[in-house]
Amino acid sequence: MSVSAAKRLFPDPQFGALPVAGSDALYPVHRIFCVGRNYAEHAKEMGVEVDREEPFYFLKNPLSLVPGGATIPYPPGTANYHYEMELVVAVGRPVFRAAPGAAADAAFGYACGLDMTRRDLQLKARAASRPWDLGKDFEQSAVVSALTRAAKAGALGPKRIWLEVDGTVRQEARLADLIWSVDEIVCHLSQFYHLVPGDLIFTGTPAGVGAVSPGSRLRGGIDGLGEVTLAIGAAE
Repeated sequence: MSVSAAKRLFPDPQFGALPVAGSDALYPVHRIFCVGRNYAEHAKEMGVEVDREEPFYFLKNPLSLVPGGATIPYPPGTANYHYEMELVVAVGRPVFRAAPGAAADAAFGYACGLDMTRRDLQLKARAASRPWDLGKDFEQSAVVSALTRAAKAGALGPKRIWLEVDGTVRQEARLADLIWSVDEIVCHLSQFYHLVPGDLIFTGTPAGVGAVSPGSRLRGGIDGLGEVTLAIGAAE
């Protein structure tokens, strides 16, 4: 019997999708790439040096995706649960080994994202030179707003990125502060992966990250894009 004809033991997981602003379309999400330490001030607050030779990445499972506006439980296994506000790029066409200067045209659109992090587990892994999966890749850890089409977003560099926690601004920067621009990230990442529609890229967070607790309410934005909001519920 062929694999295609075999009966599956349980249903395939249903990956999430994001709404597209101004339409009834949905953007299915298949992979989530994340860039580490892409703002110098954030690297400084984390006590590490910026690697300016090339960007580095970690991944989140697509099942971690949560559309903005949700209430999610405080996650298990952590006592130091952090927010990281980021620009998210949604890939709109296949890209492989893109040349410098050509990669930015691959964006279908942009969104505001929250890379939620079990910071204590991440730092424990970092200290032992181990992967960050327990700290970064867990259920409901990738919170993303509706997508704004790239043609409507305008120039990225001057845009302000910010995050409020319970009404107080905690993070604030300009996208021009990114160490690696969107074009550079897509170009570099496409040397190692065949990027395709359905891929999201979190581009890094500014300084000001911090802990949240049950009852916290987060609201973040980037000029010209739809805001992302999130409420933290009780622990499971």
